[in-house]
Amino acid sequence: MPPTSTPLRGIALMVCATLCFALLDVTSKSLAKTFEVPLLVWIRYVVHCLFMVAVLGPRMGRNLLATRRPTRQIVRAVLLVCVTGFAMAAFRVMPLAETTAIIFVTPLLVALLAGPWLKEKVTPLRWAIIAVGFAGVLLIARPGDAINAEGIGWALACAGCYAVYQILTRQLSPTENTLTMLFYTALAGTVTMTLALPLFWGGPTPTLGQAGLMVTMGLWGGTGHLLLISAFRHAPATTLSPFLYVQLLWATTLGAIVFGHLPDSLAFTGMAIIAASGVALGLVERKRPRA
Repeated sequence: MPPTSTPLRGIALMVCATLCFALLDVTSKSLAKTFEVPLLVWIRYVVHCLFMVAVLGPRMGRNLLATRRPTRQIVRAVLLVCVTGFAMAAFRVMPLAETTAIIFVTPLLVALLAGPWLKEKVTPLRWAIIAVGFAGVLLIARPGDAINAEGIGWALACAGCYAVYQILTRQLSPTENTLTMLFYTALAGTVTMTLALPLFWGGPTPTLGQAGLMVTMGLWGGTGHLLLISAFRHAPATTLSPFLYVQLLWATTLGAIVFGHLPDSLAFTGMAIIAASGVALGLVERKRPRA
């Protein structure tokens, strides 16, 4: 469906989607102190899958599974499972805001990979923006009490998988239904993590409150993705892309409220540099001629 002329509605939906993703992150961080990350990933995708079946199943039926390139759909979906697991592992040992900022180098990695993979020309200006963005990562990743090598490694692994996931999304989106692509991510996450369930089953029994939080992870994820899709139906990607970085504000606010952590001045500077680099890269992409 082509975008309608309601950009303000699209922006509002995008801001709500980023809030859902930030709530997913803060919930997973809270639960990862007690429960194993693979178990949380499994619950997140099971609930997400059931949510999509309940919401979209009656309307779409078997069309939810209709695809011309099932192998690539599955690879893309498994990459998102890795993104979820790596992000939760990073949140477990690092503050919410700094981890979110490092993961947000994904657009810079996409720009790097687009050259050899999609045969897109990487101009000197794009190289400069990418270099500045990674300088922002260095400001966050410097040695400190709240930052450790393990967390940085998980966050960068998350960003790497997310970059490949986005490139595959670019390749699939011209011919595949958006909701079908979203359902494959939920289905693949459910199937792969269920098959691996015997490897990580066990640990403490969740309380009623903890079980409720586990369920909300899937609801936040599913709702966030549906809001994201709705946003792009009301406004073009070039309008909405800068508002993805509102998630950094949500992460900083929730990190302060829930965990009592505020980034220091250098970390704030690094986060601002990463966000500015992402927005600048989006503006450059907007002006780049399309085939």
